[in-house]
Amino acid sequence: MSDQNKSSRIKGFRNLTPEARLATLGHVVADLSGNNTLPLALADGMIENVVGKFELPLGVATNFTINNKDYLIPMAVEEPSVVAAASYMAKIVRGCGGFTATSTAPIMRAQVQILGAADPEAAKQQLMAAKGDIITLANSKDTVLIGLGGGCKDIEVHIFEDTPIGAMVVLHLLVDVRDAMGANTVNTMAEMVAPMVEKIAQATVRLRILSNLADLRTVRASVQVSPEALTTKTLNGTDVAQGIVEACALAIVDPYRAATHNKGIMNGIDPVVLATGNDWRAIEAGAHAYAARSGRYTSLTRWDVDADGALCGTLELPMALGIVGGATKTHPAAQASLALMGVTSAQELAEVVACVGLAQNMAALRALSTEGIQKGHMALHARNIAIAAGATGDDIDRVAKTIADAGDVSVDRAVKALRPNP
Repeated sequence: MSDQNKSSRIKGFRNLTPEARLATLGHVVADLSGNNTLPLALADGMIENVVGKFELPLGVATNFTINNKDYLIPMAVEEPSVVAAASYMAKIVRGCGGFTATSTAPIMRAQVQILGAADPEAAKQQLMAAKGDIITLANSKDTVLIGLGGGCKDIEVHIFEDTPIGAMVVLHLLVDVRDAMGANTVNTMAEMVAPMVEKIAQATVRLRILSNLADLRTVRASVQVSPEALTTKTLNGTDVAQGIVEACALAIVDPYRAATHNKGIMNGIDPVVLATGNDWRAIEAGAHAYAARSGRYTSLTRWDVDADGALCGTLELPMALGIVGGATKTHPAAQASLALMGVTSAQELAEVVACVGLAQNMAALRALSTEGIQKGHMALHARNIAIAAGATGDDIDRVAKTIADAGDVSVDRAVKALRPNP
């Protein structure tokens, strides 16, 4: 069986040592081991003033089936319970057919800010009349992108009548960036057309920059789970489904809850984005702006129960990711992460990432609406507390179990468990 066709269901994976987990995953993830994966000399070439490297734990979420394909998903994150929660929800969903996801074409926006136009509406009309020339100029340099079917496809012109500096016109270049995240591409195009835009609008161009609100480059993940799949020894599946719907309802109407609700979604998304060398800050900015696109900040997910009693969830958000260029090409661990998943396009990567976000949201809402978020989270957090108390080796698991079983996951309790007879 090839690495890309490997099942994501690995029984007992969580009980293995890190070395055994790596061996189970195969040679494709040799660069995930953390043994100087990023040499200091390479790091020094990536950013400025390098003095070292900052490491995060890198885990692998199992059990994911997305669009009838299995995925093992790398997640770089410091927070306990994230990888476990995603894997557990994926295991439940897997028995119900898995996740489904769709995505739109990878269209990014570049903005060109135009100031001082004597007649903004006339400037808009002149720019639209010159659309063909603007697009041709934008596409004149990147022959590789054009050859791949990408490039500037259209323009938009927006007028803002009332701003702190008066009226302004903003030209948008709509660019298909193919398998790139696209920032450098669209920024270069915006810079290139700026002189032409000034001449056409008879005004001054100021900003020439991409927008991280990639609302034309979206992904939609969905899931349908039977009540039987949600049933446990202590929980009735029908009640669990209703609890998730009710918990989501608060996030839909209340921005205070929506902020935390959406942060939970990003708990799943950001670690995969980070592990693949993509710009998690851009993804965060786009997601939260998209959540407020109606003028009121709200939930990125929707959950309901269908006529057959099945729990149905959807997540829609912008997802500007790349599998070429940037850190995805320079960081060996990012390359290994992409190889582990076996994704072959930026759109496929976006669909996988969105499904992890939906799984994370499902896990959080399930916990919140049943036993509470702290029970499972603190049990997994107990290892961190044990380490903070000075535990090493076998004592880590022993102390963690002791304080978790006692329901007192604190450093003081961990110190006492570590040294019971001082």
